[in-house]
Amino acid sequence: MAMPTSSKYVIIGAGIHGLSTAWHLAEKLKASGKGSGEDIVVLDKSGIAAGASGIACGVVRNNYFQPAMRELMAHSVNVWEENAEAFSYNAVGYMQISPESMHEDCAEIHRQQQDIGYESDFIEGKDECMSYMKNIFSDWQAKGITNILHEKKGGYANNTKAIYGLAEKAEGNGVRIITGVTVTGFDSDNGSSAIKGVVTDKGTIECDEVIIGAGPWAKTFWDMLELPKSVNIKAQDGTIHKDIDMWRYWALEEGVLGVEPDFLMDNDGKMPPVIHVDTDEPLISDVDGSVITDKMWGIYYKPDFHFNGVQGGAMPYEVKTPADKIEIDPYGPDSPEFIVDDNFAHFWTSALAFCQKRFEGQVVKYRNEPSGGLGCFTPDSFPVFDKFRENVTFIADSNHGYKMIGVGELIAREVLGEKTSLLEPFRLSRYEAGKLHPVSNSPFPWS
Repeated sequence: MAMPTSSKYVIIGAGIHGLSTAWHLAEKLKASGKGSGEDIVVLDKSGIAAGASGIACGVVRNNYFQPAMRELMAHSVNVWEENAEAFSYNAVGYMQISPESMHEDCAEIHRQQQDIGYESDFIEGKDECMSYMKNIFSDWQAKGITNILHEKKGGYANNTKAIYGLAEKAEGNGVRIITGVTVTGFDSDNGSSAIKGVVTDKGTIECDEVIIGAGPWAKTFWDMLELPKSVNIKAQDGTIHKDIDMWRYWALEEGVLGVEPDFLMDNDGKMPPVIHVDTDEPLISDVDGSVITDKMWGIYYKPDFHFNGVQGGAMPYEVKTPADKIEIDPYGPDSPEFIVDDNFAHFWTSALAFCQKRFEGQVVKYRNEPSGGLGCFTPDSFPVFDKFRENVTFIADSNHGYKMIGVGELIAREVLGEKTSLLEPFRLSRYEAGKLHPVSNSPFPWS
C-alpha cells in the first residue's frame, strides 16, 4: 500500500486500542456525514497484533475494586458480547476466588456490580466456598478460601483472532492499515503546540488529529511529544508527593501447560469460567515439597484452544531498572531479558496443583517456550485517557488493554467532540487534584 502524504486522522498502533478506535471512528464519521474510514490511517511499525495484543491471555472481566474501572469494563464487555463471533469471544464467565483479607473488597465489588446491573454471585464462608467449587470441579482442593465472586459475564477471547477481527471491521469501513512503518517523531504547527504531521521512516503524513494506542510503547510516544516525565500526586490526606515518575515497567508472567484443553472441563464436561485465585496460604512446591512462598500470591488460568493447552499466569514483578534505561524492543517472546524462566514454571504449576488435584505432577507438561512481556504502567497502575498538544488523543492503558475493547468507541466519540463520563476519571489531572482510584488488597497491581 502506498504511503499517504496526508490523512485527517492518524492512529498509531494496530492493536486492541488502535483498531477499535479506527473501527468506531469510521462508523461514526459515516453516520454523522462528517467523513468515512477513508479519512483514517492506522500505522504500526511491525504488524497487526504484533505487540501486547498479540500475546495477551485475552481475559475479559469486571472484577475491579475501583468503581470507574467497573463501569468502563461493563461497557467493554457489552462490545465483546455484541461481536462475540467476529472477535472469537468465549463468554464463559470469570471467578475471583479469595482469602479473608480480600473479603471486604470483593463484597463491595459485588454490591456495586449489582448497582450497575452486572450479573454476579457472591459466596461466603470456607465450607460454602469449598462446596461451590466442588460443584464445578470435583477435584477442587484450594485451602484458605472464604469468598468467591462469580461473574456470570466476561470470559476470554482468542487473542490474535480478536485483533484480526477488529482489523476486518476497520478495513471494511474504508480504514487503511499500513504496517512496517516506524513513527520517528512529530511536526508541530507554527505558533501552537498542535501536531501537523506524523514523521515516519517512510515520510511525513500531514494530519488534523493523532490518536496514540501503542500499549507498552506508551512512554516512547509520550517522550516524543515532550510530555511531563513526572507528576505531582495529592494523597487522600492532602500530602503532595512531588516528582513521581510518570512511567514504570512491570514484567508479565504467563505460560501454557501442554495438556489437551479439555483437561480442564468442568464436572458437566463444559468449558469452565476463567479461574483467578488469590491466597495468603503458603505455596508448597509440587516438585519437592519446599515452601515456594509464604506471602500473598495469585494466579489465573483457563483452558484455551487458541494456545492449545491450559493457559494463564501469575502476579507480575516490577522492573527496578529506571524507565529511561529499559530496552522494550525486541518485545515479548523475542526479548532476551523479559521472558519467564524455570522459576515461573515451578511456581505456576505448583499453584495449579494447590487449586486442583488433576494438576499434581503435571510440571513435566509445562510448555518450555519463550513467553511474557513488558507492561508500561502509570504511577497508580490505572489508565490515562486524555488529550495533549491540542490534537493528540493518548490511550495509555497501563496494561488493562486487551479487555478494554470498548475504549475505542469512547475515544472515537471524544475525537469527534463529545466528552464521555466513562473516561473522565482517567484524565492526567487526577494526580494533582487528588482524585485517585481506591486501592485494593489484591497482589496484582492492576486490580
